[in-house]
Amino acid sequence: MGDGALSVWEKSSTARVVPSARPRKLAKVPFVELADGRLQGVVSSGSDIGRVYVSSVEAGTYAFACSTNNNRPCGGARGWFCNHIRALISEAVLQYGVERVARYLKVEVSDGASADAGSLTDAMTAVRPGQGDSSAAAQVFSRFLRHLAYLELAPSTPPLPEMQWFPTTRAVA
Repeated sequence: MGDGALSVWEKSSTARVVPSARPRKLAKVPFVELADGRLQGVVSSGSDIGRVYVSSVEAGTYAFACSTNNNRPCGGARGWFCNHIRALISEAVLQYGVERVARYLKVEVSDGASADAGSLTDAMTAVRPGQGDSSAAAQVFSRFLRHLAYLELAPSTPPLPEMQWFPTTRAVA
């Protein structure tokens, strides 16, 4: 590519997506991301099909937050990781791999090669994390809804107007 030629994916309106470390089912945790210094995402309620929770764990401090999509606090996240946060961690490990999640959250896992979501959770809860700030929940939920909207679009090759800020040509030297 040193001759200035662009690859096929550089010419298209789409970008390569890093595949999941392992396949995951989206019914329980439809959205998970490592962003803004947190592991954060949307977790379906186990008891109400119309309710979802926005959960997060902060990198380094492991401060956590969990609330419904309309900002009601999770009843299970009182001084300890609730089941929503545990599900989020498990799905993040499936999506990104245990090494990447541990590195992002700054978790030291002692069992190395045999590390899994359970050992990450154990290492984080061993330091007794406190309640985190749930103010980012609205932004996380908004990103999730925006991702859902893309699923409703018919497949096409023209660029999407809201994605126009992505560079479409190589930079001029």
